[in-house]
Amino acid sequence: MTKEKKILISGIQPTGRLHLGNYLGALKNFIELQNSETYDCYFFVADYHSLTEHFDPRKKPEEIKNLLKDFIAAGLDPNKSILFIQSHIPFVTELAWILSTLTPFGELSRMTQFKDKAQKEEFANVGLFTYPILMAADILLYGAEYVPVGEDQLQHLELARTLARKFNGVFGEIFKEPKALLTKTPRVMSLQNPEKKMSKSDPSGCVFLDDAPEVIEEKIKRAVTDSESSIAYSPKSRPGISNLIEIYSAFENITKDEVIEHHKTSSYSVFKEALSSLISKHFESFRAKKEALNDKEILDIIETGNAHAHGKAVKNIGSVRAKIGLI
Repeated sequence: MTKEKKILISGIQPTGRLHLGNYLGALKNFIELQNSETYDCYFFVADYHSLTEHFDPRKKPEEIKNLLKDFIAAGLDPNKSILFIQSHIPFVTELAWILSTLTPFGELSRMTQFKDKAQKEEFANVGLFTYPILMAADILLYGAEYVPVGEDQLQHLELARTLARKFNGVFGEIFKEPKALLTKTPRVMSLQNPEKKMSKSDPSGCVFLDDAPEVIEEKIKRAVTDSESSIAYSPKSRPGISNLIEIYSAFENITKDEVIEHHKTSSYSVFKEALSSLISKHFESFRAKKEALNDKEILDIIETGNAHAHGKAVKNIGSVRAKIGLI
């Protein structure tokens, strides 16, 4: 008898074109986890989460479809993973509301990510504040036992574990406590301001996955370095070249020391050429696959994933309703 695989879940917000930071921090790990065939993988477009920041409703449909194309072109396989759109499974917001009634106000107030974002946003909305509850619902609704996260999301995952325990203790056992799969997440910084994280709001400091080879070459060539000439890793004193070494290391799957050893006699220009070539080659098949995908194909694929996720969610939300006495 085949052992049932444990469910793993994660999502990405559709807020524009994906860049190297999104890929190395999340999507690359998703593909590796899927291909390990260890887990029953659920990956979703987190469109509800994307509404907490300023957005243009006219662009949102294309952003959602574009992210789905990125998923598939990068290597997420609908025959191996469940791919779906968060908002197409309405039970997630129902569960989020139920979980919110179990969440102390003080617990959310301590979330460091909310504090950081609220300081930067002119309009810090309630959705941003309750984001971790919706994230908990995303996880618990599908019975996920594993969540691939970076260290910045550990606090949110701990809230999901707390809410699962609290619900089980008050109403009876339903939810599994999800565990963190701490994934390797290189800190990818802006090419133009290497003391800040790479962001799509600064296109010149950002390499997008679907950038043409000549665009990648130009962006890497113009990447800020320093007046030194050696290839060395020192994020505090030499953030520019250190960022490029970090990116090279992640794409070549070698250590930073190995990158430095390999390029110990290289000039900055030679090193940058090697890096831009490495990135361009890595995304060669991605660009071709994405170009070949059309909207109908994508939506057909997603309908299948949505149906599977919906079936799982219906069963679990039914159990939740029964436990809390709803009729």
